[in-house]
Amino acid sequence: MLRGGENKSLRKLKAQIMGEVTADAVTLDLLREARETVRSSPLGVINTPMIPWCQTTLPLYVNCTIHIKLENMQTTGSFKIRGVANQFARRPKGGHFVTMSAGNYGKSFAYASKHYGSKGKVVMPETAPMSRSILIQSFGVEVERVPTTSLMNVVNRCVQEENMTFLHSYDDLDLIAGHASLGFEVLEVNREPDVVVVCCGGGGLLAGVAAGIKLSGCSKTRIYGVEPGGACTMYKSFIEKKPVGMDTKSIASGLAPPFAGRLPYELCQRYVEAIVLVNDDEIKAAVSSLYRAGLVVEPSGSAAFAAIVNNKIPDLEGKSVVCILSGGNIGKDELTNFPD
Repeated sequence: MLRGGENKSLRKLKAQIMGEVTADAVTLDLLREARETVRSSPLGVINTPMIPWCQTTLPLYVNCTIHIKLENMQTTGSFKIRGVANQFARRPKGGHFVTMSAGNYGKSFAYASKHYGSKGKVVMPETAPMSRSILIQSFGVEVERVPTTSLMNVVNRCVQEENMTFLHSYDDLDLIAGHASLGFEVLEVNREPDVVVVCCGGGGLLAGVAAGIKLSGCSKTRIYGVEPGGACTMYKSFIEKKPVGMDTKSIASGLAPPFAGRLPYELCQRYVEAIVLVNDDEIKAAVSSLYRAGLVVEPSGSAAFAAIVNNKIPDLEGKSVVCILSGGNIGKDELTNFPD
């Protein structure tokens, strides 16, 4: 049991678990403030291109208008830098932080740590590609690889014994607010889309994008989250009506945290139409299709595309649709594992 010496980070973590930060804390004003923080961040977050599907060579078997948001072109190669930019802007500079990540959040976390002169440690699942561990370490951040089921135990040890401050990779108010900047950018191109399709792991991106779009007045927009069938924690959370965990396994390691975030779950319950599932073969085929069209997208970043091309999203005929390609961090060695 913890004694009186627990630090502020652990108390904040416990407060979140106890439910003191709720979906009601996510307001339009909060998200707009975060958008300005992200836009002006010294980390160089960019407004990524959003291109019409019809201007690519990608196959499309339904009569609708689709725009693709290219977060694979984002600084550090994924959307994660948005939330990280807002997190670090609201933390003391030069701190000692610990997080858990399969790769993309860890890369953005390491990039920000180097920029701000902070010390950092990333606790990674053993299933994550070794190349991502090496990349994170190249920014001067320590990496500890552990079984997926041990991630939070190791984080808690770092917080208690090494006095580190925990930054959550998806269940954090500042992070989610930063991710909402992506939703606002979508609306700058398409003022009121009929459908928006977003990948879902722990739920931070999905929650932020959904909150940003819905709170901006797009009440009729249907927002879908996409998870791998072998890592469907948010899907199961919707069924059980509470955040749940599972023994996750998927080629899309960035979408396979061991449990759904509590705050993301609350926001998704409020603003997301449904969670749909794709399997690993569909994800592999999506990566290959995108690559043949000149788009380098990792498995986790391809989930929304996989859902659309495999008819997992209902009622798209004649609709205005946005598909988020959330990341492009995939090495040449990994690409050889995908079909031509």
